[in-house]
Amino acid sequence: MHGPASSGWLLVAVCAATGAYCLLRMRSGVEEQRRAAGGDALMGFGMAAMAVPPAVFTPPAWAWTGYAVLFGCAGLSSLWAARAGGHHLHHLVGAAAMVHMSVAMALSPGHAHGHGGSGPPLLTGLLLLYFAGYVLVAGARLLPVPATAVASGADTAGWGDRPELARVCRLSMGISMVAMLMIM
Repeated sequence: MHGPASSGWLLVAVCAATGAYCLLRMRSGVEEQRRAAGGDALMGFGMAAMAVPPAVFTPPAWAWTGYAVLFGCAGLSSLWAARAGGHHLHHLVGAAAMVHMSVAMALSPGHAHGHGGSGPPLLTGLLLLYFAGYVLVAGARLLPVPATAVASGADTAGWGDRPELARVCRLSMGISMVAMLMIM
């Protein structure tokens, strides 16, 4: 999952900070926002753990299987929750990408991070296209809104109820996912 150690540490920092903020978002009064924030937090911390440079920590061989099972379960949960709509389909694709990377790492010789087979190139390419498109759309949604939207009380929401901050979290994780898939 890694190139130079500095880029690995940058991915760790961005993903861990995103995961930590998503934990704060779980204090929202809206159940759907709490559930989405929980999925984002799991993804952020999981990506941070996978991005730790191998010179610092090389997980045991069974860890990659554990990641695949964990994110497979998260994907099934997202699939079940997608019946109600919302952001769950994106969580499903993210969980599938994490399973894909975990399986690729488990099958790589010596289980070295990012050194070895990257799995099916078609699947990696499709995931790259999805997340690159997601990053572009999410970035466009962050464009400034007219002053009337801010004046209507949007700036008085608590930390867990700020949609623009949730979008920033998802954007940063999308960018990180693109970087991880490219390094793979």
